[in-house]
Amino acid sequence: MEPADALREIARLLERERASRYRAKAFRTAADAYEALPADAQRDLVRIGAAPGIGASTLAVIRDVLAGETPSYLRDLEGTVAPVKRSALTAKLRGDLHAHTDWSDGTTSIQEMADAARALGHEYLAITDHSPRLRVARGLTAERLRAQMPIVRASGGDGLHMLAGIEVDILDDGALDQEDSLLGELDIVVASAHSKLRMPAGPMTKRFVAAVANPRVNVLGHVTGQLVQGERGTRPRSEFDARAVFEACAEHGVAVEINSRPERADPPDELVALALEIGCLFSIDSDAHAPGQLSLLDHGAERAERLGVPAERIVTTWGLERLRRWAG
Repeated sequence: MEPADALREIARLLERERASRYRAKAFRTAADAYEALPADAQRDLVRIGAAPGIGASTLAVIRDVLAGETPSYLRDLEGTVAPVKRSALTAKLRGDLHAHTDWSDGTTSIQEMADAARALGHEYLAITDHSPRLRVARGLTAERLRAQMPIVRASGGDGLHMLAGIEVDILDDGALDQEDSLLGELDIVVASAHSKLRMPAGPMTKRFVAAVANPRVNVLGHVTGQLVQGERGTRPRSEFDARAVFEACAEHGVAVEINSRPERADPPDELVALALEIGCLFSIDSDAHAPGQLSLLDHGAERAERLGVPAERIVTTWGLERLRRWAG
């Protein structure tokens, strides 16, 4: 193992356990900084003891690797971070339709996300950065989204197809937070609510039904908005008529997202069962904000398998051409 490989593996494990984004980013920054050094500077690094972008913790990892040892930091993480759970459904997943980059509130570049998806064996990955209204997440204006689209599509290769997408905010009246014509140019549109989550049930139901009736929408993201654990604390579910919303999803061919982030577990089990009864399609997505979080699909697959969701009803088990036909 090379020092940069060890640093990136530590970052991946920190990302998978949803540790502080700054800790993981420090290890990725150090990996890039080490690789950018000339060979003689790499050899002298341990003696000199400092370099831009390389701090005490990351230098200790480099020192261990150069000494032919497994870094203690890496060994400790391997003993505590849950490995990816292998299951029959996980093996059938072909890709992921919800992921973020440093164009909005993700931590790494489009190419780093593509490289991680390729390493996982994905056939496709949609980059779905946020829309303009979500300013806290540096949502993309129409101009920035237009600039991003060709970069996303060009970052694939070696068996991976990169899809240009968006996680578009559902506005209070159910309209979508981006130009309609631009949404029509995208490969995948995930629609999610990020504000007014405590809206009364009646208006919230109308809001969701209007959104999924929009022909641009492919996936309804983290529908209840709940948080059940994690550093952001907990948040109750939004209130709405789930039957009416899922019936609209089924009518318009919109997939209900099974969000794989453990802190979301969204939709809750009983709502997955309701959507299954109604005849909805599903999309198991990671909602990854860093490369190491792409592997969280195993959590969503475990829930779907336990709740009896058939693989053929999950669009992310479909091959690329069938997926493209469905997405329109």
